[in-house]
Amino acid sequence: MIKKRKIDIFLVFILVLSAALNLYGIWNNDTDNAYYTAAVESMTQSFHNFFYASFDPAGFVTVDKPPVALWIQTLFALVFGVHGWSVVLPEAIAEVISVALLYFIVKPTFGKTAARISALIMACTPIAVAVSHTNNVDSILVLCLMIATWMLFKAVRKGKIGWLLGAFCMIGVGFNVKMLQAYMVLPAFLLFYMIAAKTTIRKKIVSLITAMIVLAGVSVSWAVVVDSQPESSRPYIGSSQTNSVLELAFGYNGIQRLTGQNGADGGGTSSSDQDQKNQQQETPQQQSGDTETNSDSANGQMAPPNGGEMPSGGPDGQQGDVQSGGSPGGGTSGMFGTGNPGPLRLFQSELSGQASWLIPFVLFGIIGLLITGLRGQRKFNETTTETIFWMMWLLPVAAFFSVAGFFHHYYLIMLAAPIAALSGAGWTALVRLYQEESGWKKQLLPIGILLTTAFELYILSPYLSEIGIIWSILIGAFGIVTSCLLIFLKKGKSFSYYVSLAALLGMLIGPFYWTTVTLADGVNGMIPQAGPKSAQSFGGGGRGKMQNNNGSGPPGFNSQDGQTDSEQNSNDFSADSGSGQNSQNQNDKGASDRQQGGPSGGGPGNGESVDEDLLSYLEKNNTGEKYLFAVSSATSAQSYIIKTGKAVMAMGGFSGSDPILTVEKLEKLVKNGEVKYFMIGDGRGQDNSEITNWIKENGTEISKSDYSSSSSDNDSQSGGPGRNQTLYKVELD
Repeated sequence: MIKKRKIDIFLVFILVLSAALNLYGIWNNDTDNAYYTAAVESMTQSFHNFFYASFDPAGFVTVDKPPVALWIQTLFALVFGVHGWSVVLPEAIAEVISVALLYFIVKPTFGKTAARISALIMACTPIAVAVSHTNNVDSILVLCLMIATWMLFKAVRKGKIGWLLGAFCMIGVGFNVKMLQAYMVLPAFLLFYMIAAKTTIRKKIVSLITAMIVLAGVSVSWAVVVDSQPESSRPYIGSSQTNSVLELAFGYNGIQRLTGQNGADGGGTSSSDQDQKNQQQETPQQQSGDTETNSDSANGQMAPPNGGEMPSGGPDGQQGDVQSGGSPGGGTSGMFGTGNPGPLRLFQSELSGQASWLIPFVLFGIIGLLITGLRGQRKFNETTTETIFWMMWLLPVAAFFSVAGFFHHYYLIMLAAPIAALSGAGWTALVRLYQEESGWKKQLLPIGILLTTAFELYILSPYLSEIGIIWSILIGAFGIVTSCLLIFLKKGKSFSYYVSLAALLGMLIGPFYWTTVTLADGVNGMIPQAGPKSAQSFGGGGRGKMQNNNGSGPPGFNSQDGQTDSEQNSNDFSADSGSGQNSQNQNDKGASDRQQGGPSGGGPGNGESVDEDLLSYLEKNNTGEKYLFAVSSATSAQSYIIKTGKAVMAMGGFSGSDPILTVEKLEKLVKNGEVKYFMIGDGRGQDNSEITNWIKENGTEISKSDYSSSSSDNDSQSGGPGRNQTLYKVELD
C-alpha cells in the first residue's frame, strides 16, 4: 500500500501567511514599474516583440534585461489584461513557491522543525516581500535558483546526473532573467556536488564539466540567437553600446556592477565640460539614491525625496541628512545609499533592515551545525555538506554586496534563502547543543540570542521617534529574558525547547514588523526597499493612478505638500554616433530596475503622466506613421505606450543615451513616413546633439497653444513629454 503523506498544517499556515503578505494590496497597483509594464504591453502585440522583449510596440529598442521574467509577465497579461496587478502577480506567486521549496529542501536533512522555521523566516524577510510587490524580476530569479537547488539536492541523493544537469539548466534560465546575478550561487553548487556526491572524483569532474556546458549553452542561447540576427530585423539592445546582448550581459550588467562604473563616479567614458558641471550639481539624494530611478542625469536634477522636499545639503552635492528607504541618516553614504564598502556593510544602517536581521544568529547557527555535523564523524555527512552549501551561497553573495560599487537595496533578496535556511537549521542545532553539551558549546544558543537581539535594537534605533519605542521594548524583553533563562536556569529539555522557541519568535518580531510596515506605507514600484516610509524614499510609490494632466499640475506634483519634483532629463538625449558616450547619461542610465518619477505624488513608479491634450493632437494628426511621436528616452514614452498601446519612439533608449540613431537613419525614417512628430528639450544637456539640431533645422515648431487647452507655462508643461520641451513636426519629400 502507498503510504499517505500527512499535510503539515504549519506549512499550510506559513504559505497562507506568505501569500497574504505577497498579495496584499497588489490590486491597487496601476503601472508599477512603467518601463517593464510598457514592455509587457508591447510584447502582447506580436511574437516578434515578445521574443525580443521590445520596449515599444514597433520593436525599436528592447528593455535592458533578458526576456524570461517578462515572458512570464506577458503570459499573465494575455490572460488578465495589462494591469499593474497582473504583471506583479507572477512575482508574488514566485515568492510563495520559493518559500514552499525552501521547506522541502531543508526538511530531509535538518528535519521538519528546521524546515518550518526556515520557511517562516523567508516568508517574513522584508526585502523579499517588498520586491514581490513590484514587477521587478528578482523574485522570479530567486525562484529559478530555488528550483535549481532542489534539483541539485535530488542529484546528490539519487545519484542521477539528469537532476544535476537540470539544476545547472535552471541557473542558465536564471541568467536569462537577470544575467550574471544568477551566477552568484555557482560556488555553492560546484563545491557542494564535489563534497556531497557519492561517486568517484573522476565522475564528479566529468559530471560538473557537462553541467557547466549545459549552463553555458542555456545562458547564452537567447543572446546568441538575438546577436546573430541582422540588426535591421530586430530591435536595438537597450542600454548596450554595441547593440549586443552579450556586451550588455558581461559589461553593463556584469563587471560594471562590481566596479561601480554605472554609478555616479564614472561610466568608463569621457565626460564633456557640461557633463562635469551637471555632475557637480547633483543633489545629495541623486548621489546616494538609485540612479536606476531617475534619469535626470543631463540636467543634474531629480525628483526630490519625501514628496518633493529637497534634502539638506542643497544642490551642491554635499552630504545632507537624507533618509533613503529605511536608512535614516545614512542615505548619502556610499553610492546609491547602500552604505560604505567594507566587511560590515550589511550591518550598516543603510542595508541592515532589508535582510540582515538574523545574520548574528546565523553565525552562531553555523558553528552549531558544524559541531553537530562533524561530531563523531570521519566524513562529511548530509548535515555538514548542506551547511557548507548554504554558507557558500551566503558568503560570496555577502562579499559581493560588501564591496560592489553599483547595486540597489532590493538585490539583497539574494540573501533571503541562505539566511532563512541557516537560521532554521542553526536553531535546531543550537538547541540540541544546549540540551546535550556543557561549557561554551551550551552557551552558544543564549549568547547568539542576546547578540542578535542587540543587533535588531541597533537596526530599530534610528526610527524610535517615528515608530515608537514599543517595538524595541518588546524585542529587547524577549531576547534578554529568554537568554537569561537559558543561562541561569538549568531545567529540562522541554523547558529549554519552549524558551528557545519563544526567543526565536522574539527575534522574528523585528523583520515581521519591518515587512508589515513596508506594506502599510506602500512599496516603491521601481526600487523597492523595506522599512518605514519606504514608498517615500524617492518621492513616492508605484501604486498611483495614471493621471490625465489637463492643466491639473505638472507631472510629479504632490497635492498633499504642494511640492513639485525636479525636472527630468528625458528631454536630454545623446544619440550622436560620432561622439563618445556621454558619461553622465551613462551614469544615470541604470538598468530597467529603476524608473523615473511618476504621476503618483511625484515618486518613482509610473513614469511620467499622460498629457491628454498632446495625445489627442498626435492621434488626430497621425496620417499613418508607425510612431505616434518620438521622444528622447523611455521614461517619456512608457506611459503613452501603456495608455494607448501605440508605438512611441524612445530615440536614445531608456535614459536617452543609447547610440541607436544617426542623422542618416533618422532622416530615412522620416522620408519613409515612419515618424513625423518629435518632442525635444530646450537646449540643455545633450539637446545640442546632431540629431536634435537636425530636428530643429528641418522641423516646424508646433506651438503649445495648438494642442494644449491652456497656454500658461505651468499648464502647458503638464504631463509627460512637454515640460520645458517643444513639439516639432518634420516632413521630408
